[in-house]
Amino acid sequence: MKVIFNDWIPFRGFQGINLFGFLFVRNEFKDKDNTILFNHEAIHTIQMQELGYLLFYVLYGLEWFFKLPFYGKSAYDHISFEKEAYAHEKELDYLSRRKPFAQWFKD
Repeated sequence: MKVIFNDWIPFRGFQGINLFGFLFVRNEFKDKDNTILFNHEAIHTIQMQELGYLLFYVLYGLEWFFKLPFYGKSAYDHISFEKEAYAHEKELDYLSRRKPFAQWFKD
């Protein structure tokens, strides 16, 4: 995963965003410990690679859209891709033991 520090992507108020395996991080976070962010986004990169980048974004968007009426603003927190990434972002060895499609299939 390539990390790009900049002043434009993502919008102000957000720390980083993963677009097609490129992690864009705002410059204001350049000197901070980004270990958890990097691990969270590395989990997304693996999810993208498993599904193919386009299918990942289609499923991500559809899941958010269909959960929106039930969860409102917190629909994002209920997306399976985010649930996996948040649940394991502090486990720095997670990717070495992660099973394929773990966002849907739990041990």
